Amino acid sequence: QVQVAESGGGLVQPGGSLRLSCATSGITFMNYVMSWYRQVPGKERELVAALTMPNGNTEYADSVKGRFTISSDNAKNTVYLQMTNLKPEDTAVYYCKAVHYWIATNAYWGQGTQVIVSS
Repeated sequence: QVQVAESGGGLVQPGGSLRLSCATSGITFMNYVMSWYRQVPGKERELVAALTMPNGNTEYADSVKGRFTISSDNAKNTVYLQMTNLKPEDTAVYYCKAVHYWIATNAYWGQGTQVIVSS
């Protein structure tokens, strides 16, 4: 059974930092593209960052470049999103997605974790 579970969300002041974790089980972690998305009410879910495990390539949304970093602990089958210099517009529910690099129909979402950036 595949599990994708986010954690680490919370309330943080503008300019602060937060690290999100996405723990997976039931998948061959190194065969997947691990991504972070975020969504606010009334808007579509948007890609924030992605890490292609087979080749190590990373991708970031322009709005988070230089502030967010995606990384992984392969021994723990876990991907992280380090967020720094947070802004109120980063407030959203953050979701983790795992997509098989060669079989795109093998895709799994986590339940999401809320991030609120507010003073």
